[in-house]
Parts: sequence; C-alpha cells; structure tokens
Amino acid sequence: MTADVVHVELPGNRDDVLKILKRTGISGVPVIKNKKIVGIITRKDLLCKPEETQLGLLMTPKPITIEPDAELKEAARLLARHKIRRLPVVESGHLIGLLSVSDVIHALAQMKIKEEVKDRYTSRTFALWVETPLPVVGRIMEISGVDAIPILDDENILQGIISERDLIRNTSIEDSVGVSDFSNGTDDDEWTWESIRDNHTISFGISKVQLPNRPVKLAMVKNVVAVPPNAEVSECALKMRRARVDQLPVVNGDRRLVAMLYDRELLRVFCDEAEE
Repeated sequence: MTADVVHVELPGNRDDVLKILKRTGISGVPVIKNKKIVGIITRKDLLCKPEETQLGLLMTPKPITIEPDAELKEAARLLARHKIRRLPVVESGHLIGLLSVSDVIHALAQMKIKEEVKDRYTSRTFALWVETPLPVVGRIMEISGVDAIPILDDENILQGIISERDLIRNTSIEDSVGVSDFSNGTDDDEWTWESIRDNHTISFGISKVQLPNRPVKLAMVKNVVAVPPNAEVSECALKMRRARVDQLPVVNGDRRLVAMLYDRELLRVFCDEAEE
C-alpha cells in the first residue's frame, strides 16, 4: 500500500481536489472528517458533476475498505468485484494507507506470469477520430463508462490515447452568473397592469468544470505504449507500471487496433486462481 496518502477534508472545496488531481496525476483521493474516512472522490465524479462544488455531494460515501493484515488476493478480488480503483486501508476507523489497482499491478509484474493476455484478459473496444472535440470525448467517456479511449487517424491507424487523466489536465473552471426571476403576477393579470408591479430577481454565481472545444489530437497521449495479442501477463503489468498507465492498446503487426487491455482485467488472475 501507499502509506503517505494524499487526502482532502470536509468541509472542502472541489477546486482544491481538482488542483491535487492535476498536480499529482492520481485518479482519486480519500475524504476525511474528524480524522476518519467518510468517502472517496475521483476524477469521474468531477467530470460527471461539472457544476457541483461541495465535496460532500461529489464524493462516494462509505467506501469499501480493507485492513492492513489482509492478503493481496483478497484486495484484488474486492477491487475487481466492486469495479473500484482504490481501497482505503483502515485500522480502528483511521486511514493508514491506500491500496490501488496500480499497486496490485506492480505486484503482478514481479510474479513472472507467462500466460498470454489474448482472449482471456483483453476487452473489445471502440475508438474515436483525431478531430473529435474534447467535450464530445468527455461525454462519450461518461456514457460508456470507460477510463480511456484509443484515437485513430483517417487511415484507421492508432495515433494516440485519451484518458480521464488527460481530460482533467485540460479542464478549466468557467464562472458565470445566473438570474432567477421571482416577479409577482403575469402579463395578462389585470391587477398587475393597474398597479405597481414587484419585480424580484436574484443573481447567483455558477462555477463549472469545462472542457475546451478543441480536437482530441491536441490533448491525447501520442507516444502510446502498445502490446501484441500474445504478450504475457507479467510483461504487460511491467509495461503499465513503467509507463504509469492504466491500459494498453493491443495491436497487430500493422499497428491496427484489435482490443484493449485494462489493468482491472489483469486482477482476474487472482479471481481465476481462487476459482481453481
């Protein structure tokens, strides 16, 4: 686990979390109140609720946790079963560490597993064109539930990959003013025509996480680390660890995309082992 955990406290501000995620490149942080963990807030939360600013409404409350003496296999199964990316390590209600999918992948890289990833661990995928606008990319990522999307050029050749991390890196905070009208009466009310009409308006600030309207090719990672279909489990885990990525495109000899390998799918090594 990671012992020195970056976290935020309640009450807190969305913008502080955004700064942390941009600066560190991590995908989520625990939320602490009175020295105890009360939630988790992730990049996905910020992108799915762009107008929300309160951490209490953005975070996922009552996160799944694990104790420090639990086995790595148990942690991997929890991460896979609940489709989460991080497990707070808790002792007597207090946060003492964080175990992420990336930490488990690091362990897999050292286990020298020779099994090939094709068919069993790879996933069918879709791709986007290099000129797709970033707001559209963000919306597609939200609808599909994927964390990263490969990017193709006009000849269907893999040119890059865009992830939630890249979207967060390119976001900005857009401030505007909204107006609510609490006027008494309506225009077809005779009484309001013959009397002095009370017009009450309230102005309020709106702060929204915004993606710029520019093509994905300007925000994607271009030097993509990819693997062939016959790559081995530990080999792929090592590539993920070294490149600090959560996924690897699987390509054929012509560098044409055939599938995606996500780090969370490699967690199934532990799940399959338990079934056997």
